[in-house]
Amino acid sequence: MTFIFGLIVGSFLNVCIYRLPRSMSIIMPPSSCPACNTPIKPWENIPVLSYIFLRGKCRGCSGKISMRYPLVELLNAVFYLVVLKYFSIGWHLPFLFGFVSAIIVITFIDLDFQIIPDAITLPGIVVGVLGASLFIPDPFISRQLAFNQQTSLVVGIINSLIGMLTGGGLFYLIAILSRGGMGGGDIKMMAMVGAFMGWKAVLLTTFIGSLTGSVIGIFLMVFKGKGRKTKIPFGPFLACGSVVTLFFGGRILKWYFGL
Repeated sequence: MTFIFGLIVGSFLNVCIYRLPRSMSIIMPPSSCPACNTPIKPWENIPVLSYIFLRGKCRGCSGKISMRYPLVELLNAVFYLVVLKYFSIGWHLPFLFGFVSAIIVITFIDLDFQIIPDAITLPGIVVGVLGASLFIPDPFISRQLAFNQQTSLVVGIINSLIGMLTGGGLFYLIAILSRGGMGGGDIKMMAMVGAFMGWKAVLLTTFIGSLTGSVIGIFLMVFKGKGRKTKIPFGPFLACGSVVTLFFGGRILKWYFGL
């Protein structure tokens, strides 16, 4: 059931990925082919299966449907399964499901448009603080989050706010020092990451994102002929770092300090 739910939510994420950067409503009008505006029938909107049945082509104009649609649906469903495996069943799951789904939307929008919409990050910050007021999301304590229901409400909120300020403040400072090399979307995204997972997660996410971005950047310069001034969106690398931190942050730090 979790996998199917993840597929259904993933289908909605595709709507967000397409419409949010174009300033379109994610509710109305109903979905249609971007090329010919043919309305999409309910049976054509079944996650993954409809793509297979239609052979990756629009019913109206036979235009190619991007593989990204089933990819996003499958990715979201897999993430939901991993979240359930790592953190078990509980009322904390909606917060974590929302977090990984937001990360997926941010990644694909930033890849296409090099922007991270406030419509994702600002509500994400609020949800992160709300979630942290109910449990303490510390992926560094053990393989699972430390959902310590005995910890006071005040401590939970303070932990989240410190994480939010660390993430937003650190990247705001980077933006100033780089003179515009870091966008406002990245600042708000890291504030969201800090709100969900705390300040330690911000530091590890930043390290992993920077390391991954550097490796990919060097690869593009060496093998793809990209120049040093070529703009590469940083959001996807931070997204990668945040997901790795969520699932493996505790293990990574335990290994590091064990050295």
